[in-house]
Amino acid sequence: MTALIAVKTADLTGEALGWAVGRAEGLDLELEPPHYGASWRVFARHRYTATEEAKRYNPWEDWSLGGNLIDKYSAMIRGYPNQMYESLAIARVRISGVLAWQSGQTPLIALCRVIVAAKVGDIVQAPRELMVGPHDQRRCSLDR
Repeated sequence: MTALIAVKTADLTGEALGWAVGRAEGLDLELEPPHYGASWRVFARHRYTATEEAKRYNPWEDWSLGGNLIDKYSAMIRGYPNQMYESLAIARVRISGVLAWQSGQTPLIALCRVIVAAKVGDIVQAPRELMVGPHDQRRCSLDR
């Protein structure tokens, strides 16, 4: 298992955000190491009666995954034009009595963050590999 580090939910982006949402949703997740120019990626393993498959899990950018989460939690999402950012979205959900608000550069990013905030909290554990930038990938792999 990879080393986990504490991260603020509001700071989650990309693969780390997908990891946190997948964990909050109770999915069986796998990390795919960098290869062919791609960085670390998150996959969800789905087991069926006779088969199983691992599919890319990226709800912060894939509307087929994120849209299902909007429906599941009856999330309210608003987008606002903002002079400081390209865009700003704010999402709100109530899950098991917990009301949470989060923002993001896109509606799906805000949605993913608010689900993690409501189900896990303001601080989450994420794999260290997912928290390094592309320029740090070589150093990270040499640390092992």
